[in-house]
Amino acid sequence: MSLFGSLTAAISGLTAQSRALGHISDNVSNSQTVGFKRVDTNFVSYLTQSTASVHLPGAVIARPAYTNTSQGTIEQSEVPLALAIGGQGFFAVAQARGTVNDQPVFDDRQFFTRAGDFRLDQDGYLVNGSGYYLKGWPSDAAGNPDRTTLEPIRVSQQVFNPVATSRIALAANLPATATAAPISTQMQLYDTLGTLHTVNLTFTANGDNDWTMNIDVPDALTPATGSAQLLFGAAASPAAPDGTIGSIGSATGTVAAPAANATGDPADVSFTVDFGQGPQTVTLSLGSFGLAQGLTQFADTEFAVRNREQDGVPLGAYAGLTIGNNGDISVNYDNGQSRVVARVPLVAFNDPEQLQRLDGQAFMRTPDSGEARVTDAASNGVGKMIVGSIERSNVDIAAEFTKLIVAQRAYTANTKVVTASDEMLQDTINMRR
Repeated sequence: MSLFGSLTAAISGLTAQSRALGHISDNVSNSQTVGFKRVDTNFVSYLTQSTASVHLPGAVIARPAYTNTSQGTIEQSEVPLALAIGGQGFFAVAQARGTVNDQPVFDDRQFFTRAGDFRLDQDGYLVNGSGYYLKGWPSDAAGNPDRTTLEPIRVSQQVFNPVATSRIALAANLPATATAAPISTQMQLYDTLGTLHTVNLTFTANGDNDWTMNIDVPDALTPATGSAQLLFGAAASPAAPDGTIGSIGSATGTVAAPAANATGDPADVSFTVDFGQGPQTVTLSLGSFGLAQGLTQFADTEFAVRNREQDGVPLGAYAGLTIGNNGDISVNYDNGQSRVVARVPLVAFNDPEQLQRLDGQAFMRTPDSGEARVTDAASNGVGKMIVGSIERSNVDIAAEFTKLIVAQRAYTANTKVVTASDEMLQDTINMRR
């Protein structure tokens, strides 16, 4: 009977509008939740019977319509480690399921999120406001990511071990005219403990285009290191272009001269010093043979240094953490050095709307969403990574209030249908009186 059908149809309408109201309420309450994706409502009708001559009332249900791919507003954050995604993609995250020896033990399941309000916790992990741990590719000593491993990123705040100097370089110009007074300059180097030492270089003119370079490290166990003869231009064999180093020889002490002096070969001499931790061999680069670079001899009355360099590094303490736009996480030290420890990838799905929603703005893959494709930011269909920003909820309050009014009116209209159907059924029952 259509009266009963209209009654049940109206009741299903009440249920559907109630669910729609629930979606609206959820959206409004999460309008300020970082990374939240609103839930819209799709109404689907179910028919009892519908032909060319007969149509019976059916029912309606409300299904959630997810907006996982709808971009929220990108907002700058005061937290430098905050991350946002401009475009498609998700962060891979882990969830702690307990602790062992005060360290988190992670759930084996894979989780994903757009909530990038990450901070560094007391254990060195990057954790967002919902308690999910950011995952990434660990990097090797050269900073290259291992794309075969995806694990929670943990930053060590240990010191940066000192690096002993293995190479120093001098770029300077010796006067072309012979001078009676020796010319002195200083270089610096670090030993294996990170202690800074001074290297004295003394250039003594023997004649035109002929110099003796003496190398002395005063605080080494054996201060007198040695010397080498530098021949420029026509004094070299074979002759070199004027003003350039042609050959190095007559090495004494621990100084060693290069074996070859062809044009373009490195004009390097090496010397060995011992600061109490064993012999340390250092290469002194003076440029290249036959080329006007490094140590030269052109017309000038004074010795002029253009550049001094050395590759040693002193002991460094943890100074902070930075994230590059490509996702590289770098630990910075107060000695001016930095080290890439991991890279943050992004994750893409064939159908992100089919992801399973979880607490804390997190998602899990489902058979309908497709496999998780882990890739670098700004590649293979994922968006770019925006450092120092967060993605706000994609809820529009004005739009939700509009939907609220419509749902309220639709709910009221369905109650009128229920009331009318009830009165008509009552009239039908009263017909026998």
